[in-house]
Amino acid sequence: MKATITSKGQITIPAKVRRRLNLKAGQVLEFNERAPYLKATRAFDPAEMYSTIGCLKDKKGPARSAEDWLNKTRGKVELPGDRNAHGD
Repeated sequence: MKATITSKGQITIPAKVRRRLNLKAGQVLEFNERAPYLKATRAFDPAEMYSTIGCLKDKKGPARSAEDWLNKTRGKVELPGDRNAHGD
């Protein structure tokens, strides 16, 4: 697959590549200047990432386990052959 660089230094990422990598219009890519080849990764907003830290903590107490959150959101589930669910 090929792409041509324009006089303004722009390229079009082929549609097949955009679909495979789930790239959407408006997304920002960062280029690694030290790589010996053209390397771009999706940019992310560190503030947005850090805003999710601690979001699963119960405001009244310590962090809950994944099992606690699942039980709270979907209800307790007993799986066939799950001895712990029956108190064995």
